[in-house]
Amino acid sequence: MIDFDGINDAARPALPALVVRWLPAGHREGREWVARNPRRADRHPGSFRVNLTTGRWADFATGDKGGDPVSLAAFLFDLSQTDAARRIADMLALSGTVR
Repeated sequence: MIDFDGINDAARPALPALVVRWLPAGHREGREWVARNPRRADRHPGSFRVNLTTGRWADFATGDKGGDPVSLAAFLFDLSQTDAARRIADMLALSGTVR
């Protein structure tokens, strides 16, 4: 059993560090991380954004979007929601969130 809410809640404060690791060519603009979408031939940053407070993310050029850090990791690394949650839990050393 996966505690998705618990993992997302723990990941939100860590988002600034996570997006630097996951999207290193991006940059911060206010409360958002702006980067190129690594899942397509995106030449310029701007349409792919992650809200660093809520975890909501979107690629406004393609319509891909999600509402939390787990869905972002699943999208970026082509994982299931479960596998993405497990990876985040491992990265953040969260015990009790994955059984």
